Amino acid sequence: MNKVLITGASGQLGQAIYGLLKNNPKYELYLTSGHEIDDGIVKTLDITDKEAVETLILNITPNIIINCAAMTAVDLCESEEDRAYEINSLGPKYLADSAEKVGAKLVHVSTDYVYDGQASEPYIEKAQTNPLSVYGRSKLLGENYVLESCPKSFVVRTAWLYGQGKNFVNTMLRLADEGKSIRVVSDQIGTPTSALELARAIVVIMDTDIYGIYHATCEGYTSWYEFALEIFKLAGKKVEVEAITSLDYPTPARRPMYSVLDNKRLRELHGYYMKDWKEALKEFFENLK
Repeated sequence: MNKVLITGASGQLGQAIYGLLKNNPKYELYLTSGHEIDDGIVKTLDITDKEAVETLILNITPNIIINCAAMTAVDLCESEEDRAYEINSLGPKYLADSAEKVGAKLVHVSTDYVYDGQASEPYIEKAQTNPLSVYGRSKLLGENYVLESCPKSFVVRTAWLYGQGKNFVNTMLRLADEGKSIRVVSDQIGTPTSALELARAIVVIMDTDIYGIYHATCEGYTSWYEFALEIFKLAGKKVEVEAITSLDYPTPARRPMYSVLDNKRLRELHGYYMKDWKEALKEFFENLK
């Protein structure tokens, strides 16, 4: 039986991975979160506490660590830069150092925001990185720490993630229910990815020894505006949505204008294809019923 430690288990990806593995007799699960949770099976772990990370991992001696913990509030990272680097860079380093000590594999989740969005075709894993924001830079440094410290590591970049929790899909539904006017940026292009689809991809690669960087997003691409329209269509809500430009909606952090990822290594090394983003979104709504 493989011992699997999931950090950030209360987040949308952590919940999705737990849902896939909880009834599988191959795995013994250990769940941690950055804050107290009512469910007694989830322990509190601050991944920025080096000693706490090392103590827990040495005690559990997991076979696989899946790091879903991150500071993902992109704009907040700009004003809380030190905290962003602690969580997104140093935390992964401490996990990687400890993983190496016990011979564990480490799956570390990263982001499309490591790119500057100047490309005209989907980014493959070896494409040049050039993050525009504190969030992107802190996540890229975290990637580098993981790859340097733990040879048995998978860095999995994803994008526009949604699941059970705070995300674009649930924000759009809330705004619609509140009767708010909805304006959505139409000139940023990427790929909405369900936490469930990402979790499935992670489960595919984590039992292998084909390490390195992976891109894992749903297939296809769209704009935030078109994404919103598809959300309301599937939710059966008649809502007026105004398309605006990024200039109309200034934010503290710069976003890549085009951050479509190509899942090249997933396809070529594992023969694995993720669902089209519209199909995955439809599945998400079906699972809500």
